Parts: sequence; C-alpha cells; structure tokens
Amino acid sequence: MTELQRLLRAYDEHRAAGRACALASVVDVQGSAYRRPGARMLLTADGQLTGAISGGCLEGDARQRARRTIEQGRPAVVTYDSTDPDDDLQFGAALGCQGVVQILLEPLDFRDPANPVELLRRWAEGVEAPAVVATVFSLGAAEARLGQRLLLTADGAAHGTLPEHSALYAAVLADARAALTAGQPATRHYPAATGAVRVSLEILRPPVRLTVYGAGNDVQPLVRLAAGLGWRVTVLDGRPAQAQPARFPEADAVRVLPLAQVAEEPHQPGSFALLMTHNYHYDRAVLRHLLPATSARYIGLLGPRKKYERLLADLQQEVPDAAEQLRARLHSPIGLNLGAETPEEIALSIVAEIQAVLTGRPAGFLRDSPHPIHPPLQANGPLVAEGRVDAVCGL
Repeated sequence: MTELQRLLRAYDEHRAAGRACALASVVDVQGSAYRRPGARMLLTADGQLTGAISGGCLEGDARQRARRTIEQGRPAVVTYDSTDPDDDLQFGAALGCQGVVQILLEPLDFRDPANPVELLRRWAEGVEAPAVVATVFSLGAAEARLGQRLLLTADGAAHGTLPEHSALYAAVLADARAALTAGQPATRHYPAATGAVRVSLEILRPPVRLTVYGAGNDVQPLVRLAAGLGWRVTVLDGRPAQAQPARFPEADAVRVLPLAQVAEEPHQPGSFALLMTHNYHYDRAVLRHLLPATSARYIGLLGPRKKYERLLADLQQEVPDAAEQLRARLHSPIGLNLGAETPEEIALSIVAEIQAVLTGRPAGFLRDSPHPIHPPLQANGPLVAEGRVDAVCGL
C-alpha cells in the first residue's frame, strides 16, 4: 500500500467517526531535508498521525500546530530552519539536516468534495498515468488563497480550487503542463498586481506495475516486498497448483497462464517484468513475447549468465536483432550485487535494482557519491521564510 493509499484509508475512517483532522504537506525545501515536497501527513485533533513529513523530528510540533489549525479553521504555513546547525541543535527543532522545510497545514472539511484529500483521491482511484498538483503555499497578493490547488491529469483535464479565467491560473496551468512533460517537480514564484504568489508543482506518479512470470516459493517474499512498496503485482504461471491467490495474498492478481497462451498476454507499456519460472521453455516464450519496445521497460531474468546467453542464441535464430531489442531493458543475472543467497535476500536485491532503474540511479554506496541524495528542487525564486519556528524534536 502506498503512502497516499494509507492516507486515504485513514481519512475515510476519520470521516466516518466524525473525527476532525488536518493535512500537513511539505511544500518547499531548501538544502537537506528528510522528506521532499509532496510528503503528507494526516493529523487528527486528538493526536493521531498517518504518514510522515520528516524522520520524526517535526511530527510532535506539527501535531500541536495542526490542532490549532483545526480550531481556527484556516490554513497556515510553518517554516522549520536548521541551516545553523549549532543553533538548531541547541534551541531549534534539532533536525541536524541543515536545511529549510516549509509545511502547509490545512483543516479538512469533510463536506467539501474539493478539499485537498478528495482532490488527490480523484487522481488516485484507477490511476494509470502521472499528474501534477499545483498548490498555493505563500501569499503576498490577493489573486489567490493559501491552499488553493490545480490538478492536471495526463489527459489534459484540469480540476481544483484555483480560480479560472485569471492570469495566475493561466501561468500555473502552463507551468504544470511543462512539469508534467518533463516529469520534474518545481517551485514557482508568480509576481501579481498586489504582491507575489508561490506555488509548489508536485508530480504524482502511479504505482509501479510489476508482472512476475513464475509462482514458486522464491516469488512469495518478492511479492510481499514489492506490495509493501505500493507496487501493483501480477503473478502468472502455467502451473495451476502454483498460481493460487492464497499463496500470494499481497498480489493484485494471480492467474494461470499456460505456455501456449503466453504470446496472447497483453503488453503493459512502461511496466516491469520478472522471469522467475525456473523453466527454460517458459522463459524463452515470455522473453520472445516481451521483445517489442512497447512491452515492459525492464525485464529481469533469474538465473546464471549462461542461461541468458543460451536463451538469446535461440531467440536470434528467429529474431536476428533480439540482442539489440533487449540490450537496454534486460537484466541478467538479475538484481543488485548484495551477496544475496536466501529467497528474502534475493527479493531485496531484485526490488532494489528495479527501484534504481525506476529513478535512474546507479545504486552505489551513497557515501561514495559526490552528488546530493535528492536532486535540487527547481525554483525560479528564493525560498521565503515567513518566520522561524523553534520546535521540540518529537523523537
């Protein structure tokens, strides 16, 4: 289950119980921070938390401020500044991150179908493509209100509470389209007639779609791990005794796919595929089926390198350029070099490799990387700190 799915489930439970709550969202970051813009946490008036906006250091202070936000019935922005490490550790939030984090706190009206959580639900249910949500979080102008949003989906539809037919709306919509095309989040500063407005452009990404060919015992820990990350997992196998939903309760679907029907299985563009059948002929049929570039963006083949070389030699007798078609997508041997031996360790190495491919990272030791853990947030203006907050670490 993804973080957003957990938040939506908790929201529904609070609404059913009539339990007042607020949404805390990371909207801007400068320097180092544990969470990036788009991280969210649901807080209730009685102190219940779902999600996270930090590693635990901000949650305690945010809980108190969220209670006041609910009582006052209006949103607020809180700035946590730890850029002076000595002062922060002695008097501030004790983050130790040496960065600035801005949090938008908003009371939620269960009766409002356009409140922030319901807007996110509109995208999350049945989602298959990325989207952008633009959030107004800093005001110096009368052209917008704190917390107003615009949701732009992949089909070009725009929804939300940001007023249309204004210069600000047109500018935000244009930047949201650019962010969606580039797949990059950003922070934008918009001059207005009476001041300025800052808007966070967050990329909403659909869950990873993973198809596992093979339903052996070694697939079970992999499905558990992948599902725990919120990935949508489908398990396919030609053996009815193995392809049983009861063996993979965390999977979205478990189906019997006979060898003769492999070629008829629909492609899922942009998905990830794992070949873990331990059957040479079944693996060959699946690999042949996944040759087109419109099939899976990643193909992981379990087994030694010699197995892949033999499979490729067989395939090239039928498709001479099979090696070229698979070069950028096929990973065999599969997984990161973690020294994995047990099924659980192998599952970890495979899922970690997929995550690295998904984010375009080399998957080396962070201590050896000269680059920051997170790429700098694109912004066309400096972060505006609206007063420092001295918070007590909630750890």
